[in-house]
Amino acid sequence: HHGGAEQKYLGEVVYGGLDGIVTTFAIVSGVAGAELGGGVVLILGLANLFADGLSMATGAYLSSKAELERYDEERRRELWEIDNYPEGERAELVDIYQRQGYSLEDAQSITRVLTQDRERWADVMMAQELDLLREDRNPLLIGAATLAAFVAAGSLPLLVYLVDLVRPLGSSTTFAVSIALSALALFGLGAAKVRVTGRNWLRSGLEMLVVGGLAAGVAYLIGYLLRGLGVSA
Repeated sequence: HHGGAEQKYLGEVVYGGLDGIVTTFAIVSGVAGAELGGGVVLILGLANLFADGLSMATGAYLSSKAELERYDEERRRELWEIDNYPEGERAELVDIYQRQGYSLEDAQSITRVLTQDRERWADVMMAQELDLLREDRNPLLIGAATLAAFVAAGSLPLLVYLVDLVRPLGSSTTFAVSIALSALALFGLGAAKVRVTGRNWLRSGLEMLVVGGLAAGVAYLIGYLLRGLGVSA
């Protein structure tokens, strides 16, 4: 991770926010298509916002925690092998460097230097033999960043419906404003994604706008086709 501590969790912020805006706006579109009213939008939207947000954050936390536990377990195994079969581990390291293109003499020289310290030796074996690097981010902060971004971005399509409770705007107006806010958020988060992916910001923003628009369009169509169910229920 480059750019300092403030960018360590940028991926979680961007992708959590994109998930939040897409799923919540899809719900808003589905309810609008079914013509069920602003109250239903808020009930379903807020329920989704916090339930899905917590689910996503929990998944991100558990996934990161599992990766750390796996790394620590593998490193303990490497330390045991270093303590009990040092020559075999040295031979493995020499072989690894030879396969990378070093001569036998150079591979032996590098191995001799790297294996002077037990902890460094274990780190090298983790990276070179198992292709594992230790995650330097806190799983709790990963989960928290995911949840905060999901809720913050996902609340945007619902803001105008909260305003509508105090000052009625009309269903067509509230839905139009929700579309505009969601489109801006989708484009902005898609453009911000280039800080993670390195892609062109305009293309990335438009791509997310299209993806989110398609999801919302499908939800609206399904809601429209099934709108009679809401009345009969």
